[in-house]
Amino acid sequence: MKKCRLFAVLMLCLCRVTLPAQEAEKPFDAYLINKEYGVFLKIDLYNESVTVPDQELYGELPGYLGVQHNSFCWLITLSKVKGNKAELALINDYGSDDLTATLTLERDSVYVLRQQEGSTLKIPKKGKWQKLPKVLEFVRR
Repeated sequence: MKKCRLFAVLMLCLCRVTLPAQEAEKPFDAYLINKEYGVFLKIDLYNESVTVPDQELYGELPGYLGVQHNSFCWLITLSKVKGNKAELALINDYGSDDLTATLTLERDSVYVLRQQEGSTLKIPKKGKWQKLPKVLEFVRR
């Protein structure tokens, strides 16, 4: 009986140790949030298997930037991962604006999105367009 308990405890410890390692191997498969502006990034830049809810017409994508409590989004159409940085191409869901950006894993669960070229990131807020800063910090959830 003691051996069974010891084995069970050992297995639980091993599972706990391997979970953070799996997250570290794929830092660009995540759900990231920015509470200040009420936006989030849902990404899987490795498998490009993200579908935008209620907008399945776009198919599977590397990800999207969404707005909390709103269906508006910026679609990530192209991505290229290089170490702790990813180069992104985004287009809004109207197809009227596009831009390039980089997403960098800065610290443990902190990511920084930097707009490079093209349009400015804008989101609808209270019936108006709110411009987002060129540099946005996200936290992994």
